Amino acid sequence: MQRLRQRSDFLAARDGAKAPTPAFVLQARARGDDGPPRVGFTVTKKVGTAVERNRVRRRLREIVRLSAADRLRDGNDYVMIGRRAALDRPFDRCVADFVGAVKRVHGLPRGPGRPSPAPQDPPSDDARPHDPRSQDRPPHDGGHSQKPDRRPTARALP
Repeated sequence: MQRLRQRSDFLAARDGAKAPTPAFVLQARARGDDGPPRVGFTVTKKVGTAVERNRVRRRLREIVRLSAADRLRDGNDYVMIGRRAALDRPFDRCVADFVGAVKRVHGLPRGPGRPSPAPQDPPSDDARPHDPRSQDRPPHDGGHSQKPDRRPTARALP
């Protein structure tokens, strides 16, 4: 595994698949060759002071070092954008987030867990519960009713 160092590589990865997590955003892009996977790390100044940004970057590097050996695909570039939550989030949860994010950017099933919701038809107007208070009120138009034109009228001067 190699590191991304050039700005153009970071910008190219931005156009690939994205998987946001509480501690970071993982971006991935296929390069089109069979070289080893490359990983880049970035943390914006919005995250905090230089000390905090460096700590986030070190945590992200360690997450990749511990869990990426067999998960990252050859011929792909990955960029991890650190978020402030990476400072306080438990490390084992960050590792689990990384594993799930890699699966999402590659379109793999997430494994056991909460099933994705089944698609449902939108409820019809008949399916809405009846509100007896609405019988005497005119229908609400969201505040966009047609009001008469109230231009100032010209007054005759004395």
